[in-house]
Amino acid sequence: MYDDILNNTPASEQSGQQLSKEEYAAKKKEERDGVFALSEDTALAVSEDDGKFQQYLDVQSKFDRYSAVNAMLIMAQKPDATRVADFEYWKGKGGFVKRDQTGIAILEPHEYLKEDGSTGVGYNVKKVFDVSQVDTRKMQAAPPPPTYNDRQILGALISKYPMKITGVDTLPDNRGAMTDTDGTILVRKGMEFSDTFRSVAFEMACAEVATDPELSPAQEFSAYSATYLLCKKYGADTKNFQFDSASSVFKGMDAQEIRKELSQIRDTAESISGRMAKQLDAVSKAARNQDAR
Repeated sequence: MYDDILNNTPASEQSGQQLSKEEYAAKKKEERDGVFALSEDTALAVSEDDGKFQQYLDVQSKFDRYSAVNAMLIMAQKPDATRVADFEYWKGKGGFVKRDQTGIAILEPHEYLKEDGSTGVGYNVKKVFDVSQVDTRKMQAAPPPPTYNDRQILGALISKYPMKITGVDTLPDNRGAMTDTDGTILVRKGMEFSDTFRSVAFEMACAEVATDPELSPAQEFSAYSATYLLCKKYGADTKNFQFDSASSVFKGMDAQEIRKELSQIRDTAESISGRMAKQLDAVSKAARNQDAR
């Protein structure tokens, strides 16, 4: 249905003729409209199918710097993608996109000046390619990302959190963690890394999405989904997560509302992860300084 807009060969090359300014603008609008339509269709599919919702979360976890809309677009076009960048990036690294590869269309925001003098935000279609679509034989190997042990990851999760976190011997219903009335996160002692990380991250995510002391089912689901993203990113076990009620949470929502909910999930995880990243960067810097001595 969208194959015509996802071809990475410029329209002028396809026709053998140079497009006029008006024709080029019309072509770009058609391209944008097609990508917007793909985004809407994918949002509806994600909201109606519990399995597709979890698939979306898996893609978003790999591309946590990308917006929810662009994660959905990657999912719709190349769900097995692991690392994407545009043509110029790969070229600059010494690689080149293989022949007959179809680019993954995502949306890139840009600011423009409105007639009333205010600033608006528009979107252009940008084509990116997964590393599997690139000949990397002449590329210099990228340095491996830093690795952290479980203690360092938990330390980063807890460090600089604005509310008190304290260990306790027992909690009601054998819960892993809960938030006290004063905002303190109580954590059951003696748990393994994954259980501790998951329990604390969920309480933090609940605090991020809360607008009232009592969370709505939709807010709790949003926090639960954000916790899944964090667990995927930091290596905590995700096998016990269940998303078989996802479709009921989105019931009655249109595509715009669904995108808003997905964005909140992504932004909640990013807020917590961003705070953790600062602490983990400090850990890496300290290790490098130690090695240099």
